[in-house]
Amino acid sequence: MLVLSRKTNDTIQIADNVEIRILEIKGETVRIGIEAPKSVDILRGELVQSITEINTEAVTLNTDLFTQLIKKE
Repeated sequence: MLVLSRKTNDTIQIADNVEIRILEIKGETVRIGIEAPKSVDILRGELVQSITEINTEAVTLNTDLFTQLIKKE
């Protein structure tokens, strides 16, 4: 992991086509802007984690239901 210290309006360049800009620092909150091609998915980490957990629960539920159906037959 690369750890950087940045100030307001400083940028971070990722590859040739993604730029992260520090827009505002207020207390413990940092506002950032991300410029990237539309083909690059940008998601909040907690959203990805939530989706992963929901998908895992759905697979487990479907597996449990399938197992119950097989036992009944």
